[in-house]
Amino acid sequence: MFKRSLLFIIVIVLSGCQSLVGSSKLAFFEPDTLDKSFSSEEVDLWRLIADRQEITVVENSRIQSHIDWISQRPEYLASISKRAEPFLYLVVSEIEKEKIPIEIALLPIVESDYYPFSYSHGTATGIWQFIPSTGKMYGLKETWWYEDRRDVMASTKAAVQYLKDLNQMFEGDWLLSIAAYNAGPGRVQRAIDKNISLGKKTDYWSLDLPKETEKYVPKLLALVKVIGDPGRYNQKLSRIENKPYLDSIELDSQFDLALIAQWTNLSIDEIYSFNPGLKRWATPETIPYKILLPIDVVDDFRESLSTQTNRPKISWTRYKVKEGDSLGVIAQNFNTTIHQIQSVNEITGSLIRANSYLILPLASENEDYYSLSEAQREKSRLNTSKNSEKFIYKVVSGDSLWKISQDFSVTINDLVRWNKIVPTAPLSIGKELVILIDDKEKTELAKITNTGIDINRNIVYTVKSGDNLSLIAQRYKVKVSQIRDWNNLNEKDILQPGDKLTITINVVNSNLS
Repeated sequence: MFKRSLLFIIVIVLSGCQSLVGSSKLAFFEPDTLDKSFSSEEVDLWRLIADRQEITVVENSRIQSHIDWISQRPEYLASISKRAEPFLYLVVSEIEKEKIPIEIALLPIVESDYYPFSYSHGTATGIWQFIPSTGKMYGLKETWWYEDRRDVMASTKAAVQYLKDLNQMFEGDWLLSIAAYNAGPGRVQRAIDKNISLGKKTDYWSLDLPKETEKYVPKLLALVKVIGDPGRYNQKLSRIENKPYLDSIELDSQFDLALIAQWTNLSIDEIYSFNPGLKRWATPETIPYKILLPIDVVDDFRESLSTQTNRPKISWTRYKVKEGDSLGVIAQNFNTTIHQIQSVNEITGSLIRANSYLILPLASENEDYYSLSEAQREKSRLNTSKNSEKFIYKVVSGDSLWKISQDFSVTINDLVRWNKIVPTAPLSIGKELVILIDDKEKTELAKITNTGIDINRNIVYTVKSGDNLSLIAQRYKVKVSQIRDWNNLNEKDILQPGDKLTITINVVNSNLS
């Protein structure tokens, strides 16, 4: 008991999706090279996860509701499998190496649907949804050039270590550990203490926890059940090979991502997608830096590294300082940092003189080329509302921001921003929420599907005078039979103005105007 109490003093809740202040040794975490020691005779990683499950899934209505939700969406796991493919071997091998339950490899589905650019209202980001404070305690660094919380290799190592610490604290109970990953260990411990004082059980199912956490663990267990027998639950999982998809290469100089694209014949979107921690047009100035590339292009890239050792890896320009210039203004204009300007030009302070010259790093392509840089992703996000159709959704019993965000394939942050609501405030039944569905930028949407962004959307359509199922189906390019299935309608049902219909649309192929 003393050992557990001591660990709990070390592990303290702060805020957000996870909350932790860890022991000082954890602050020195450094990402290692990609571990290739994991092996198994099973050729499909999904099958391997199903076969090695350790956590018992009991019959439970909270789990069943999530199973039902998944079963009603036959494309759900197929789209996730596409996003997870580059990273699942990396995640599974780290979990196997650290000897924690294989089911933890499904936790990024609960957190982010394996979309590494995912960003929540609580400032959590990456496939493991680390908040800044927890990430910092587990050695995840952030600079102007990169963000470790989005880096899949670094964040996976940190998440596994965090979960191991939580599991030690909760004396080997994985359901409590997983709940603490979501709500914070302090919140879970307070719920346990309260039940002890009331003479109640202290297992996960007996605790009074936040609504999000009460859904969080059942959703993971529902996924465990579905992965074990996907066909039974109307899912088709694409096979993911049980072998490395990516390999890490150590770079000893800063690289323009356009040059990496040139040397590998990868698109710039692919480079960002495999390395979502990259924020700008180049790899970090701090070296060495390890970049992840698909196995099949690694040899060509290494050959280019060895044969073109003298070629500059980023471009430079000579800039004449003007009156009124400052290092900050120049850094902003040239998409670099003050520190890099100081380092390259051997400047120790901030003083620069007009008419003197500075050497500055320069992207080889225009900023639009670096389509998934932090700045371009933010620009795309802001442009979405300009090219979208507004739908009004009325809150019903059982709704939460999380559930609505999942149903409409938007983020909680979007719902908060569109409706100017407090994320933690309860939703009142009947409250109307604005939801924006992208309408015009179909070319842009087609492009981003390659990076793992879902393009299926559930909308709620209000029946108008003169409507019938045929007209509605024609408008949204779906089948009448699909509308009936989605809304439990039979052929005798008659539509009335004001009726609400749920329709699943593909926003690339649908005409929402």
